[in-house]
Amino acid sequence: MRTILLFLALCAVNFSFAQDQEERDDSFIRESNKNVLKIEIKEPFMQVAVKCNDFKAAAYEGGVAAYKGILNKYMYAYLNSDFYALTGDFTFTLVLDEKGKVVDVKGMPKVANSEVFFDDMQYVVRRIKKNWIPASCNGKPVASQIKVKINFSSMAVDID
Repeated sequence: MRTILLFLALCAVNFSFAQDQEERDDSFIRESNKNVLKIEIKEPFMQVAVKCNDFKAAAYEGGVAAYKGILNKYMYAYLNSDFYALTGDFTFTLVLDEKGKVVDVKGMPKVANSEVFFDDMQYVVRRIKKNWIPASCNGKPVASQIKVKINFSSMAVDID
């Protein structure tokens, strides 16, 4: 009986230690079937200037870091990178209306297969439900644009 209890205790201890994993920083790489993504969203976001005497830039509740975190998370979750392999710096212009809602997303530069990537980014940005605090001119909300620079790398690999 003692032998069985000792055996069970050793098994339990062994399983409890087996669950500990070394902490890794996988925040920038996601593997899915045949693609590995690396995404770096650069700060600060640039506000496109509006001619105004008392201009206040659009802001995101929680700040740029909060938006960057959500955008990064959604990019890994929703980008369908099976259709393109891109590497380089891309600039996305978020077009905001007077209510702070993103109404359009424009990507640059245009390279081979980038249109599919830009369409995916429109989908990703529109999945973010929280609106921006709109820019204002002389105390009145105005439409504005925000430029987000992203270093993106999508590498295709064979997994057999």
